[in-house]
Amino acid sequence: MLYPFPYRDKIETHAARYRVDRFLAISVMKVESNFAEDARSKSGAVGLMQIMPETANWIATQLDEKPPSIRQLHNSDTNIKYGIWYLAELEDEFFGNDVLALAAYNAGRGNVHHWMESNGWRKNFSNVDAIPFDETRHYVKKVLACREKYSELYGTENNGNFLALMK
Repeated sequence: MLYPFPYRDKIETHAARYRVDRFLAISVMKVESNFAEDARSKSGAVGLMQIMPETANWIATQLDEKPPSIRQLHNSDTNIKYGIWYLAELEDEFFGNDVLALAAYNAGRGNVHHWMESNGWRKNFSNVDAIPFDETRHYVKKVLACREKYSELYGTENNGNFLALMK
């Protein structure tokens, strides 16, 4: 199965709690780690949603929690919660614009603000091909394509349960 939905209950719970599209969340996880809890990038990002330890510490502060250890950050409960919370934060910061939020998740919010300012990008920016970092451009395209596929495969399944969680 090319598009499995592991950790579904955790993803749907946190997606509903933080008001993030569950298909966006599972797509970020698939592209970031391909569902490997022990994933660690060359840059030091950790776990399923590839969260940098410094970002995890900041998230913990925002959630009024104790910063997680690297071991805790590899834990699916912590990683999914923090990753989805961070997606929600980026979605809010970038006007609900998935392209900008995903670019920030990959390249950092500072880079995206710089690109917006220097290139005159607005809230409704959608030209993925204009993203100056190759890695980020490809990342955004992959996540959006994955989300489309997940939505197509799982969109009608349990939709009522997810909508009930959103209330």
